[in-house]
Amino acid sequence: MVPSLIIALRETLEAAVIISVIIGYLNRTGQQKHKKTVVLSAVLAIIASIIGAFLFNTLAGGFEGRAEQIFEGITMIIGAILLTTMILWMMGHQNINQQLENNLAKEVVKKRELGLFFLVFVSVLREGIELVIFLGAASLVSKDNNLIGAILGIVLAIILGYVIFSGLMKANINKFFSITSILLILFAAGLIAHSIHEFEEAGIIPIVIEHVWDINPAMNINGSYPAWHENGWLGSILKGLFGYNGDPSLLELIGYFVYLIIITAIWKKVHPIK
Repeated sequence: MVPSLIIALRETLEAAVIISVIIGYLNRTGQQKHKKTVVLSAVLAIIASIIGAFLFNTLAGGFEGRAEQIFEGITMIIGAILLTTMILWMMGHQNINQQLENNLAKEVVKKRELGLFFLVFVSVLREGIELVIFLGAASLVSKDNNLIGAILGIVLAIILGYVIFSGLMKANINKFFSITSILLILFAAGLIAHSIHEFEEAGIIPIVIEHVWDINPAMNINGSYPAWHENGWLGSILKGLFGYNGDPSLLELIGYFVYLIIITAIWKKVHPIK
């Protein structure tokens, strides 16, 4: 539930901030007449995202056996790539609000209603599609209360978005995104490792060493999993959030840490330690 909550909170809050910035700009510049276009565009983008979620779930449910393992592995890889590109983009665009307002100003000055519509539509739809893919990948890693976590994250993001728009909370949104970026980097590393596991099970990647270690506790007498087991209540949270694995293969372990080393090097390059 926790990984889905964080993902849904992050993506929905990004969309909420986008809408808040655009409406706030229109209010400040006396362009309230364009707000109907913004609302219509946002609603259509949300509907398109829901349709995308339905299609994704329909497609995911149509695979079995080896095909299912390959599909899950590919979905996790795509999720990790999109997460990484999103985080890297955020690193290079610290003042997102200013950039969005600059793009918005160009459309308003040129009085291009269609341009404003597509600016909002594409911005919100991008967050929606990313949310669908990220939650889909998270559900493949951990199947425990993902829907509840996603709903809670969306509700919290809507509340925070409204509070920020109302000016009741002077929050540092960039700092929030930086903190959640670190969590999402660890989540992406887990997706890389789990995708390797799926490809190993499908026979696409050879298993060099099946288990580098096995620290999963034995099952309880009643058939339940101990808390620290990767399928236990605590282990499943760590598994979904950080890619925890009680019995990783050698290639899973290598994939996890190679990803972290590469993304950390890029992070230090963009934000050098002073």
